[in-house]
Amino acid sequence: MVPFRHASFYRFVPLPDPEAVAEQLRAWGPQGLTGNITVAAEGLSAAVAAPTEVLAAFEVALTAGFDGAFAGLHFKHNDCARLPFTLLKVHVKPEIVAFGVEGVSGLQDGPDTHVSPQQWRALLDDPNTVVIDNRNSFEWKLGRFRGAIDPGVAHFRDFPAYVEAHREAWAGKTVAMYCTGGIRCEKTAAWMQAQGLKVAQLDGGILNFFELMPDAAADWLGECYVFDKRIAIDPTHQQPTGTTPDDVFTDAADHWRLARARRLDPG
Repeated sequence: MVPFRHASFYRFVPLPDPEAVAEQLRAWGPQGLTGNITVAAEGLSAAVAAPTEVLAAFEVALTAGFDGAFAGLHFKHNDCARLPFTLLKVHVKPEIVAFGVEGVSGLQDGPDTHVSPQQWRALLDDPNTVVIDNRNSFEWKLGRFRGAIDPGVAHFRDFPAYVEAHREAWAGKTVAMYCTGGIRCEKTAAWMQAQGLKVAQLDGGILNFFELMPDAAADWLGECYVFDKRIAIDPTHQQPTGTTPDDVFTDAADHWRLARARRLDPG
């Protein structure tokens, strides 16, 4: 058995007291949990790792507690030879992912736009589908689904302007979008539907596709950037590729990202 396991997860759910939730989560740091957790009034988003038995206990406690707010939560897993994080950091923020459009919340109701990895594969072959990478441009350059368009954005908050500029050209087509774990698409989908677009989002994002599709490399070109010490993972085994921050952040505009990535693993 490998010594450590990584899990990523999120849920949009009303949390009346985000700070109280954060305090309970911080208690897992001394027990061996590492990673980054963001809590807001609209829900929770996290990427964590720990010894396998510690992570299992944390997931049981999270889904069983908090008045049922996280019951049935889906965790996307992969095994690690070493911990991809150093500490546990739990932040309370206004949003669990900042979209940059006033009034848009992940709590908004709307038609379900999720598609399974199997359905996603069919969309990639549909000539009436526009496949959009809902990540930053540096992530697309490192790896992407075949046929995916790079919106050329430096930050997620720039994505709405890209959509508005292309909305008319996409009329009558299915706009299929994906991101690393699904959360960015979750935040975007209802807003895009309100713009009159037909939307499909990959359920659970790239990581879920890798986990459920043994032949994921047939549809994925390159590596997948992850926001931890591993930097990038391969689509078949979800293991580190050996790519370094200096390999990823070659643009001068990304100097701050390079510095941040180096701080993750200074040794």
